[in-house]
This record gives sequence, structure tokens and C-alpha cells, in this order.
Amino acid sequence: MTTFGQRLRDALAEHGPLCVGIDPHASLLEAWGLDAGAAGTREFGLRVVEAAAGRVGVVKPQVSFFERFGSAGFAALEDVLSAARAAGLVVIADAKRGDIGTTMEGYTAAWLHPGSPLEADAVTLSPYLGPDSLQKTLTTALRLDKGAFILAATSNPEALPVQTALTVDAAADEGQRVAERVARDAGWYNVGLPGALGSIGVVVGATVDRAAFGLSDIVLAGTPILAPGFGAQGAAPADLKRRFGYVAANVVASESRSILSAGPGDIAARIRQRADLYRESLDG
Repeated sequence: MTTFGQRLRDALAEHGPLCVGIDPHASLLEAWGLDAGAAGTREFGLRVVEAAAGRVGVVKPQVSFFERFGSAGFAALEDVLSAARAAGLVVIADAKRGDIGTTMEGYTAAWLHPGSPLEADAVTLSPYLGPDSLQKTLTTALRLDKGAFILAATSNPEALPVQTALTVDAAADEGQRVAERVARDAGWYNVGLPGALGSIGVVVGATVDRAAFGLSDIVLAGTPILAPGFGAQGAAPADLKRRFGYVAANVVASESRSILSAGPGDIAARIRQRADLYRESLDG
């Protein structure tokens, strides 16, 4: 079986950088004329999968919008994840899990183990209980040919003081930013993997100043980058090369509301239009 990084590279090469976020906000369910509960959320997710299949290579369901409905919401999410993977899409579960010990093992089994009802191709993780707390999850992901995206430099302004703070880890270079430490640690897991793109990636907001976080092209080389912040949050497809430079080809550019707001009748056309803009931005 190919690694997650190889499958992701193939998806990006065929369809371009656009990743469609599956974020069934209550307002969107209403706008789409759907039930404001688990049934409507399931229908919303399945319609987005149908529109995305063949037009983009990656989708990213936001777990919180499903789990708010409890067991019925998780059942809806299971159906959406299964349908997306069956459609040949690379599926990133946006769950942002992060803990220690057996708790983390439980999250790993839920999101990454083959045959799990919630199985995805990759999951988003939080390293803020210490990057080493994710070690077993990341090594398991590699063993299972799965992937992960670790929060490094997020676009919410309240994260800046934490993610740009200097580490005091004696094993790290003095003056290393927290986000840089996270990205360097992620990069180590990719050493020796086949292909040009690793399987362990980082989350870097499309609207942040990478330099302020210590995230140079060298630090991010060969690392998949999940970049929320395109579309409604302000970054445009034309910004991709300017913001990410040498590593722009590694970017999974996530858009949600800017696409989902098109409504059920026009979402497929909106996805195609936005996907074309991202491909043009890389080719230009």
C-alpha cells in the first residue's frame, strides 16, 4: 500500500490544492433547506461529498458540527466519512485531538485504524500537551499508511503569543519558536519515507506571517501543509504562491463557507470554479 503522503501527492497533482471543508453550520443547514439536526447534517455532508468527488482530491469534515448531535451525529459522520473514502477522496478528519497515554491511543484507534467506523485517511492533532505526547499516534499513523496534520501556526490571533513563544527545551536550539519546534518534529517523522511528500504534516493558517512563527521554506520542505484561511477568512487562490513560496506545492488549501454558501444547486459549479483558480495560481 502507498503511504498517505504518496496518496496526497497524487491527489494534489491530479486535482490541485483545493480541499473542500464539510462544515454543516446551523445557518447553512437552514439555507440549504435541511433539517437542523443529525439527519440534515448527514444529508448535507453526503451532498458535499457528491459535489466534490472528481472535482477535488481532498475533503475535510469538521467533526464538531457532527458530534454536537451526540450518537446520531457520529452516525451521520460515519456515513459521510465512508462515502467520501468510497468516492476516492482523501479524507482529513478535522478533530484536533491531543492528549497523553492511553487516551491518545483511543483517539488513534478511532480515527486512523482500518475498519474503525470513523476511519479517515488523516486526522488533525493538537501538540500543546507537548509534541512528544503525539509520538505513538504518529508512529502508528505511519505504520498504517495514514497521516496527521499537527497544529503549528493557526490563524486565530489569540494563538500568536503561544505559537511564537521561544522554547526552553534544552534539547532544542535556543531561540526556536514553538511553531517551528512543532514543524521540525513533524518533519523528522517524514525522513526516509518514499516520495516527495511526507505523511506527517502541519497546520499553517493561510493568513499568518510564516516568518513570525519561524516557519521558513527549509523547515517546511517535504512536509504536507493544511492551510485553512482561504476563502471566507480572507486569503485568495492568487495568494497561494505569495504566502507559501517554495513549499506552495505541498499546500492543501482548505475552503468551507465560501464554497458551501453556493447552496446545493450550485456547489458543484462553485467547487469546479475555485479548483480551477488554485490550479492556475500554481501554474502562473
